[in-house]
Amino acid sequence: TCDTGDQQTTAAVQLKEAAATIVEGLKDVATYEGEDAVFECRLSRETAQDAQWFLGDVPLQSNEMNEIRVQGTRHSLILRKVTLEDCGSVSFKVGQHSSAA
Repeated sequence: TCDTGDQQTTAAVQLKEAAATIVEGLKDVATYEGEDAVFECRLSRETAQDAQWFLGDVPLQSNEMNEIRVQGTRHSLILRKVTLEDCGSVSFKVGQHSSAA
C-alpha cells in the first residue's frame, strides 16, 4: 500500500509454487521371494503433495505390506515380503513427471 495522505493505492504479490521434478529416478530391484524390495526417488523440492506410488496400475498406500516414506526430497517405497505376484512395474508420479522400474 502507498498512502500519500489524501490518496492511497494497493497492490498484491502472488507467487506460484514451482512444480517438483524428479532428479533421481527409480532403479530396478531384484530380490528373493519373502524379502523386502526398496525403491527410492529424489525430487527437486520437498513439498510435493501430489506424489503417488503405483504397482502396475494400482495406487499404493502405506499399510502392513507397503511402507511409503518421505524424508526431505527423498521418497521411498518398501514392498514387504514380496511374492511372485509383486513382480512387475513400480512407478512413482509427481505432477506430470514419472519414473518406473
